Amino acid sequence: MFIHILWFAVGLIALIKGGDWFVDGAVGVAKKFHIPDLLIGATVVSIGTTLPEVLVSAESAAKGYGAMAYGNAIGSIICNTALVAAITIAIRPSEIKKKDMIIPVIFFFISAAFYAGTAYTTGNFTRITGIILLCIFVIYMIVVSGQAINDAKLEAQEVACGAVTDAAGLGTGKKPEAAGADKTNGGTADRTSDNTESPLWKNILFLVLGAVIIAIGADLLVDHGVAIAAGLGVPASVIAVTFVALGTSLPELVTAITSLAKGHSALSIGNICGANLFNLVLVSGIAITIGPFDFSGSDFGTLFLFGKEYLSSLLIETPLMIIVMIIMTVPALISGKLKRWQGVLLLCIYAAFCVYQFCG
Repeated sequence: MFIHILWFAVGLIALIKGGDWFVDGAVGVAKKFHIPDLLIGATVVSIGTTLPEVLVSAESAAKGYGAMAYGNAIGSIICNTALVAAITIAIRPSEIKKKDMIIPVIFFFISAAFYAGTAYTTGNFTRITGIILLCIFVIYMIVVSGQAINDAKLEAQEVACGAVTDAAGLGTGKKPEAAGADKTNGGTADRTSDNTESPLWKNILFLVLGAVIIAIGADLLVDHGVAIAAGLGVPASVIAVTFVALGTSLPELVTAITSLAKGHSALSIGNICGANLFNLVLVSGIAITIGPFDFSGSDFGTLFLFGKEYLSSLLIETPLMIIVMIIMTVPALISGKLKRWQGVLLLCIYAAFCVYQFCG
């Protein structure tokens, strides 16, 4: 058992470090080709931080562990919302930009309705289900990328208008020559900054190494996570929905804590919603497409209620995934603010969820 725990920990570390390198490399490559920051955040970084979940679930599905693939995706959503986002909300509540939040929230609840509806009505996920989820992911990426490009164009136009105004000596009190000098100096500074960035080959190396290390970590996590579950006599889905989900959500958790330490209290909940959507449509979509599964068997856990036996995964995890997202997003969309009670409530829910998984 000790050996399995040790290799499980090595797998977690590999996922975290590999994800860090992958994101750094991906952002570096994107900047080299002058891709707008908004577009990088909406696509490259979001996919990069979700890559651990993607590979763990794909690896699980390929090896026939459907319960672990399911548990990792659902568990990561619950962890991202009721732990990662909840910590930042409870410590430092802040206002939000509804515009950044509305699209991922709409897509998430549409996807969750389809996901849950399929599970409850059919009791299984077929390959068609996985393909539909991946199609939702593609549509989301097109919509969000289009929005990011439009926002970048508007920002560029505003900057250009401001530069014209400054050059005319209006509103700033600067002489045209001074404004021009500032612009030139700014351009020089930017070029200098670009020259100090890592070379392209190094970014590509980080990108490739990060992906390889994540793949190795995912393999270790799945194999030894299943072995630990067997040794403890608990369902594989319990290990996946707690330890594996927490491990693959560590990049988001570290980012949130770092943001708080640096004084950036306004955590972008839109990014959390985006990551949750990726877990639902990309992570689950790939896993289901590779290895369709049904909700039969003890791997998904059971719960006795009112004299009947129910699948814990369908009675607890899936509804909880939707509930914690409602608690986080609906009050924020109504008031435009994240309030401390939301964070405290979500943390209490997550603590109760973990206690239930191991003591219920």
